[in-house]
Amino acid sequence: MNKKILLLVCFLVAYSTQAQLKKFSLEEAVLQQNRKFGADKLTGFQWIPNSNTYIYYTDSWTKMMSANVTKKDAVELVKLNDINTALGTKLKSFFGVQWIDSTTILISETGKYYSYNINTKLGKLIQEVPETAENQTFDDAKINVAFTESNNLYYFNKNKEKITVTNNLDKNIVSGQTISRNEFGINEGIFWSPQSTFLAFYQKDETDVADYPLLNINETPGKLVNIKYPMIGQKSEKARVGIYNLATQKTVFILPRGNTDDYLTNLTWSPDEKYLLIAALNRGQNNMNLDLYDASTGSFIKTLFNEKNNAWVEPEHPAFFPNNKSNNFVWISEKDGFNNLYYYSIDGKLIKPLTTNKFPTREIIGANSDGNEIYFKATGEKGINMLVYKVDLKGKQTLITKDEGVHNVMVSTDGNWIFDEYSNHSTPSKSLLYDKKGKAITLLESKNKFEGYEMGSAEINIIKAADGTTDLYTRLIKPSNFDSSKKYPVLIYVYGGPHAQMITNSYLDGANLWMYWMAEQGYLVFTVDNRGSDNRGFAFESVIHGRLGVNEMEDQLKGVDYLKSLPYVDGNRLTVHGWSYGGFMTTSLMLRKPDTFKVGVAGGPVTDWKYYEIMYGERYMDTPAENQKGFDEACVMNYAKDLKGKLLLIHGTSDDVVVEQHNLSLVKKFVEVGKQVDYFPYPMHKHNVLGKDRVHLMTKVLNYIIENNK
Repeated sequence: MNKKILLLVCFLVAYSTQAQLKKFSLEEAVLQQNRKFGADKLTGFQWIPNSNTYIYYTDSWTKMMSANVTKKDAVELVKLNDINTALGTKLKSFFGVQWIDSTTILISETGKYYSYNINTKLGKLIQEVPETAENQTFDDAKINVAFTESNNLYYFNKNKEKITVTNNLDKNIVSGQTISRNEFGINEGIFWSPQSTFLAFYQKDETDVADYPLLNINETPGKLVNIKYPMIGQKSEKARVGIYNLATQKTVFILPRGNTDDYLTNLTWSPDEKYLLIAALNRGQNNMNLDLYDASTGSFIKTLFNEKNNAWVEPEHPAFFPNNKSNNFVWISEKDGFNNLYYYSIDGKLIKPLTTNKFPTREIIGANSDGNEIYFKATGEKGINMLVYKVDLKGKQTLITKDEGVHNVMVSTDGNWIFDEYSNHSTPSKSLLYDKKGKAITLLESKNKFEGYEMGSAEINIIKAADGTTDLYTRLIKPSNFDSSKKYPVLIYVYGGPHAQMITNSYLDGANLWMYWMAEQGYLVFTVDNRGSDNRGFAFESVIHGRLGVNEMEDQLKGVDYLKSLPYVDGNRLTVHGWSYGGFMTTSLMLRKPDTFKVGVAGGPVTDWKYYEIMYGERYMDTPAENQKGFDEACVMNYAKDLKGKLLLIHGTSDDVVVEQHNLSLVKKFVEVGKQVDYFPYPMHKHNVLGKDRVHLMTKVLNYIIENNK
């Protein structure tokens, strides 16, 4: 064939292929990232207790499939329609189903709880709670169910009798709910003892906590809704722990041993039910005691150990008991700079440090049936991975997951089989089954759901922080038709605060799909995880203490320097956008570094830390009485006069995390100094704008950037 004709044919084929590529809309990017474009997975994977058989769901959570590890093919175990027919329910999915034993599942529907036997196909109603019940919590045997109504705690026993645990008429005394605004790893308020002899619960007294007003505009006239919101430096809630004895129907209480507004966190029962372990933390959050209490009397026995740090001590993980026949426990501590595992006896003697890693442990997954091997998640040497390890009680550590990436693992009851589902930069999702020798079987590997679409690419790189030594990860998303000879505007997406990591070795590299949509509009989208962000150890994170925003901004500017070093970046068309702590960073950068960015969009921003809540805020900033200089330095209102670029501020009017006072105070300051800004409220939305309204939000944000960054 003539060479010219061959080249023409190749060009036409390439052009035809390119022309057939589809574009995803912004609405799809916002709403369909985990639906239409979500990777194929073994949905709802669970190990059946005390077996080597697992289950997962198909057909939109309506069919339960099962497979034994020794067999390749899965079989249908039960259909949702079969259960609805047997129980008279109208369940729409298997979501939330739990295993009671190896043949029986627990199913709930509008306050009714049923047991259903997979073998006999029969079921029965086992408990029913009122429609007003919240925080329903079953004991381990799935017999007694505790719950809250309003501010009080109750439970139904095996005879379906309603038992009152607390009966406080004062609405300021709240029992059985989370406390400390869900800080310190607290996400529940009800704790059954292993054999259901006792029911422990958190109780908080909010009498001294200020009421904060929110406006409900859905009534005529509008209605004032007060929430309890303890602001930095002001009066806080007072916590205690109740222990209810089911036999005597009596309750004893554990109070903080220091000040009344100290924290009681990470409550744990010992396997023999004799003890409660509680991590007690002073309000200053720099002095923690792990205390041991007698479960029957609530009496303090001893402090097992103490941890102090000039910045903060942050217990986030309760004591873990690997063997239900022993009171020896594992504690996760950051005292050596990284979260590691320490093995203790119940009298507080350190038996052995189980790990001495120079990278952080994220969480304990569980232990094998003998209690001599513990499985845990950790980043490994690269901070953007999330790997799984096991360690025995002698300290021998083994990496289980063989591929880099972000892994989720479930271990069989006997510890002989491990289910691993992970993704990384080039793998949408892969599901593996490991045997005890570490041999892997692939159960499922997802195809790329973006095949056939115009889709850009992300590059992960490392730059130096402002200190000149610390490595920072960056992510740069380019459009599918990227041309290195062109100059591109850049959207910098920022969070920058603790307990969050924007860049991970997962599919799409931790990015939201709307960022790839924005790239297709002719933008580069850039992110850097500055010092202060998550999963890099205590020194990396604690550099922010007392001076929020300072080192974070300097690291972000190092990201700007990196961008400007690239020949295809238009350094005069830089924009910045972030939400919450990212909103604080956005407003700080726009006002304190006014010559850097042409446009900024800040959502739900903290603008003055004195308006933020105690538990989070005092950890990182102390109080204004202790650190007025730091509060003044971080207050973005003090820099309002320096604004040069275009700035859009956004806030949910019912935000109960970063209250709207932050944004309105900043707007007021802009008025005072004669600076024009744009403000857009999302009525009745809380801290995040979710659901279909999120499409409106992202359209507002990205259109504002595109229109003002020309």
